[in-house]
Amino acid sequence: MSLLFAMFSFSLVMSISPGPVNMVIVASGVNYGFKKTFSFVSGASIGFTLLLLFIGLGFNQVIELYPTLLQYLALFGSLFIIYMGYLITSSTPQLTIQKQMQPSFTQGFLLQWLNPKAWIACVAGVALFSEPSSHQLFLTFVCIYFVVCYLSLFLWSVLGDKVSSVLNSAWKLKVFNQVMGGLLIVTALFLLYSQFIKPYSLV
Repeated sequence: MSLLFAMFSFSLVMSISPGPVNMVIVASGVNYGFKKTFSFVSGASIGFTLLLLFIGLGFNQVIELYPTLLQYLALFGSLFIIYMGYLITSSTPQLTIQKQMQPSFTQGFLLQWLNPKAWIACVAGVALFSEPSSHQLFLTFVCIYFVVCYLSLFLWSVLGDKVSSVLNSAWKLKVFNQVMGGLLIVTALFLLYSQFIKPYSLV
């Protein structure tokens, strides 16, 4: 029972804590509402679960042999997050659905596979909740993580939808988009710093 609680706690902390995916979901919820954001939430939840399975069922061994793969992922992932931040920052401040910026299942799925935070969470989860002799423990962890991840991202989308009632003018929405897009870009730059500069610092 304590092991299941540990799985739940780990999943909740990693899923509900602020990160690139959560930021995009909040911004999407504000701009497009919960219903239009749900496809993105589904893509992100399913994408993360498949990434966790991918790493846990074998690719983790490749990462252990070639740890620099995570640095290349951080580079490409951060560039993609910067691009998403740019789209949010430069979006037209209108209180109507923008088709060119409408969130999609594919965007949510892809963002998880290019999100360094998601890879770190998966690698840590595999290390904590897997056994070399059997996949039963790991698959239990995957099921728990899927449910917790889906619910956590759902709550972020609801939060964004509720905040939209406060951002009831074009200039407020513009400021919000610029702040959220800027935070995404800053997050991506921090990920790059932590992967390529900090490890080589003499301090």
